[in-house]
Amino acid sequence: MPCEAKHTTIWLAVPRPPDLPLRDQAQGNKALLRYNQTMSLVVVGSVAYDAIETPHGKREHTLGGACTYISLSASYFTDVSIVAVVGDDFAQEDRDLLAKRKIDLRGLEQVPGKTFFWSGVYSPDMNDRETLQTDLNVFADFKPKLPDGYNERPYLLLGNIQPELQKDVYRQMKHLRFAGGDTMNFWIQSYREQLLEAIRNWDFLLINDSEARMLAGENNLRKAAQKILDMGPNTLVIKRGEYGAMLFRHDTLFIAPGYLLEEVFDPTGAGDCFAGGFVGYLAECGFDLRNGHIDAQDLYRAVIYGSVMGSFCCEQFSVDRFRQLTRQEIDQRFEEFRRFTSF
Repeated sequence: MPCEAKHTTIWLAVPRPPDLPLRDQAQGNKALLRYNQTMSLVVVGSVAYDAIETPHGKREHTLGGACTYISLSASYFTDVSIVAVVGDDFAQEDRDLLAKRKIDLRGLEQVPGKTFFWSGVYSPDMNDRETLQTDLNVFADFKPKLPDGYNERPYLLLGNIQPELQKDVYRQMKHLRFAGGDTMNFWIQSYREQLLEAIRNWDFLLINDSEARMLAGENNLRKAAQKILDMGPNTLVIKRGEYGAMLFRHDTLFIAPGYLLEEVFDPTGAGDCFAGGFVGYLAECGFDLRNGHIDAQDLYRAVIYGSVMGSFCCEQFSVDRFRQLTRQEIDQRFEEFRRFTSF
């Protein structure tokens, strides 16, 4: 279903505090604007080729990468523009798939060399995977370049790239209303100070439970979340795979289960599809989360849409489910979630 909020209340000219309650609070003579306008989203990250083996089979050379999954997922909700790099081996059919979803590809740079490649095999229960090969190729020298107009977009999702690159892109954006991203164990361990500088001004952070524990130095997830919120982001989403997701702010907590599939063919990219659904839904509603003036229910719905998109990703190998997926199917599954979790 489209954004449920017919009108969203924000306050203009309000400086961004570290964190604001989710209740609308009038401040002085600030102008009040009500709107329901879809906001465009810029996604920065990797476009790759994967070789994947699961108990259901294998694929030797298939489209992947965080930017790919995020942008495909988010494109069902809002206008998406990507910033990434590929080699001269990047197939026209893969470019066409992204273009079919009306994703702006002006920021997809193509350079001589091979596209980033990853290979992995999943355990029988698909809760664990072993990386067999990682070839950065042209991604090793990736320096994000924003085409004309990209820096005017109000929404930004920074994929799992070097923290200095995340900071550089963030600095280039002129009119952000909602910005944040992802990270991984390697950056947390080896580039901690740069990462802390990068996330300090973010509105949201999306990470998994092991990354949250590592970043906070705390095993208890509730305590870990509070420490991470104190680092800067006013919204934290901890992804827990088949067990769902948790959303934390200083003034609210929301826990959602994972969608129970009959068959999981390939979980690759599910977390990135969650991110695309989460941010895409909020962009569709045009929310200014930065100033804190939205209803908590809108954030909760965004988590559910994230879970819905992650579940669809797992139904087929690689990005194949997105070749036929419709918005009607997405909204139907959202309603299933609503029924399953209502009490």
